[in-house]
Amino acid sequence: MSLRGQTNLPAELRHHWGIEDGGEIAFIDLGDAALVLPGGIARAEAELKSVLTERYNVGLVAIDDPDLAEQ
Repeated sequence: MSLRGQTNLPAELRHHWGIEDGGEIAFIDLGDAALVLPGGIARAEAELKSVLTERYNVGLVAIDDPDLAEQ
C-alpha cells in the first residue's frame, strides 16, 4: 500500500475479472477483512439480488404446505 492508501491488483486478477485501466471495483469492509468486488458495488448488488431471488424461489418450491408457500 502506498503512503496515499493506494494499492494494486495483480495482473492475473485484472485479466481474470476483465478489468481494464480505469475499471470499477468496490471494497466491502467485513470487519476483519475486505471483500474486493469487480464491476463495482452496483454489479455486486445486482448479482446478490439475483442469487437471493433464485434461492428464495427454490425454497418456495420445497415447501409442502400450500398455505405457507403463499406467504
